[in-house]
Amino acid sequence: MVSIHDEKLKVPYPGGSEVVEHIQQYHDDPGERIIYTTDKEHMFPEGALIVSRTDSNGIITHANDVFVEISGWSREELIGAPHSILRHPDMPQAAFADLWATIRRGEPWVGYVKNLCKDGGFYWVYASVLPNIRKGKLLGYSSIRRKPCRDKIRELEPVYAAMLAEEKSHA
Repeated sequence: MVSIHDEKLKVPYPGGSEVVEHIQQYHDDPGERIIYTTDKEHMFPEGALIVSRTDSNGIITHANDVFVEISGWSREELIGAPHSILRHPDMPQAAFADLWATIRRGEPWVGYVKNLCKDGGFYWVYASVLPNIRKGKLLGYSSIRRKPCRDKIRELEPVYAAMLAEEKSHA
């Protein structure tokens, strides 16, 4: 899915803080997705790994306990959902375009990703995505995410913001 529109609106949130409402539309989905984001970061657990698998269309078929816990979604909500439900609006489209182009060639992809939690918060990961190929046939993808390097996140945040601004200027 590639975002073609992201409209932001600040709305009040209990306790006096604000959340940002994002209304997103995607090329392959005629509907809109409304998500709410906050500035609450969920820290990646020390020594943990997030493991998930998807089918060849990016629909989640497996989610380990760490994935369920940090994302805030129940396992039942994750299984059968598109992996893009975790797409944070601060992530540029180009990052996911590169991911999909790479794994569709049958090659592994690695990178830093800011994911969206169910509660509107976020968590950063250092992700490795691998095609699952058996007897020459693509069955889906496996993703292993580990605790990211904070220095690398600080380095990438302005890069991702610039990429996102560039994408929006061409929308």
